[in-house]
Amino acid sequence: RASFLQAVRLLNSSSALHCSSSMNMACIGDADPFTAAIPATKVELTVSCRNLLDRDTFSKSDPSKLLSHLTVLFSLTIFFQFLFQFGRTEVIDNTLNPDFVRKFILDYFFEERQNLRFDLYDLDSKSDNLSKHDFLGQAFCTLGEIVGSLGSRLEKPLIGIPGKKCGTIIVRAEELSNCRESVMLQFCGNKLDKKDFFGKSDPFLVFYRSNEDGSYTICHKTEVVKNTLDPVWQAFKIPVRALCNGDYDRSIKVEVYDWDRDGGHDFIGEFSTSYREMSRSQSQFHIYEVIFFTHTLVLPLVLTQINFTVAIDFTASNGNPSQPTSLHYMSPYQLNDYAMALRAVGEIIQDYDSDKMFPALGFGAKLPPDGRVSHEFALNGNPQNPYCSGIEGVMEAYYQSLKSVRLYGPTHFSPVINHVARYASAVMDGSQYFILLIISDGVITDMAQTKESIVNAASLPMSIIIVGVGPAEFDEMIELDGDEERISSQGRYAERDIVQFVPFRDYIDRRGNHILSMARLAKEVLAEIPDQFLSYMRTRGIKPGPLPPPYTPCPPQAIHPLLTRRVSRI
Repeated sequence: RASFLQAVRLLNSSSALHCSSSMNMACIGDADPFTAAIPATKVELTVSCRNLLDRDTFSKSDPSKLLSHLTVLFSLTIFFQFLFQFGRTEVIDNTLNPDFVRKFILDYFFEERQNLRFDLYDLDSKSDNLSKHDFLGQAFCTLGEIVGSLGSRLEKPLIGIPGKKCGTIIVRAEELSNCRESVMLQFCGNKLDKKDFFGKSDPFLVFYRSNEDGSYTICHKTEVVKNTLDPVWQAFKIPVRALCNGDYDRSIKVEVYDWDRDGGHDFIGEFSTSYREMSRSQSQFHIYEVIFFTHTLVLPLVLTQINFTVAIDFTASNGNPSQPTSLHYMSPYQLNDYAMALRAVGEIIQDYDSDKMFPALGFGAKLPPDGRVSHEFALNGNPQNPYCSGIEGVMEAYYQSLKSVRLYGPTHFSPVINHVARYASAVMDGSQYFILLIISDGVITDMAQTKESIVNAASLPMSIIIVGVGPAEFDEMIELDGDEERISSQGRYAERDIVQFVPFRDYIDRRGNHILSMARLAKEVLAEIPDQFLSYMRTRGIKPGPLPPPYTPCPPQAIHPLLTRRVSRI
């Protein structure tokens, strides 16, 4: 019996959808007829599961075929929602801890919320009908949540069976290179270690490519060669992108196992190499020692953390929040423009913030109890700790502030920009990047100071998003955007463009579809963030952390005393 995993795509629009699959990969390309956008990049998803629910009476469940339910909200005038089955993994027999080899290749858009659902099944027959198989659990996430996790590795519990612990799913994402090469490989073994009490071993190989955090991702399995210590595996053709993603010096680990029917395969040993090493001389054999290790060392790698801060305009020009004409009006039936802008941008950005704790600020209001005017106050009322838990926490703090403060003025941007800049100036090594979202309704009254703050911030790891709400003219905000002319202050020009401004009214759906309005807004305001982030890294010469070095055979005396080894040859 075998099981399978299902990934489904939830498409929130009508669109031109092109879908194809092959024996080893599932692939999809999306066209957005509203903007005719070209995908920013393609990412590859690798899926593993641990401690799955055992629903077979006489053998372990057989997890297979991962179907990926993706959800992409396109910027179209027609909006509806349906499930789209994206692809399935291979079937892996008789294990509760599967590592699936077949990948999912997706178009990745930083500025869009791409929802995924993973369903896991225990295969009970040859039927393609999922209702004929045992459901083992499911998990929901976004593609951004995977990419934004530490090491682009997301681990979540499987849910869906009441009262049962269904185990966990692990999804790793990696950006794909443009490498189009393929390579034909063949391996044979000599005097491998005997693992079976009766008879010889039944060896097979598992190939892994190294990741930036020192871990490894499975990329290929050979067939099992029965009852031999001198196996000759069939030659196989594999894309170089699958082996090393186009990096010829990237470490490739090969593990050798003795196959067991119950899924508890015995580890024989391992060796490491690289594509460059294997391809040096195609007419000669390369000999590798298969070493049995009992100790492994994994080194951590510092990755970039995104820090998101929101600042909301509480000036009197927004109107009395108790009146329906106010831009801050809290209707029981729908979100106001401030809330829609906050949720639209925040729900995407939060996937890249590991702790989901966001500073939320306000400006232009009189605060209790003395009525002093503040241009930098905490929405949660705690100036020592302005952090809110998730976007829902920010929304709640915003609504509570509307009940406690008095809208006043004037409209000053520079204090909240300087607030974020102080934190960004303390972390210049590329390990953190700061994004400030300012939502405002009109004329900026500290334009000179705001320009100076932006020029200073342009040398820091930060970006500024400004969303204009309401019917006012936004000439000053357009000037800050810097698309036409780089912003300057007192003769100094900004080192780079870090401001993106959009008027929300240009993205509101005329038929009142607020979900579509928010998706359009988020797509526009976030589109420049990846380039702004990369421009900071390039100007500072900051590069991604190094990959683990290729394997270099060492003499026995150089091996750490905590390591023991048993040597075979392959």
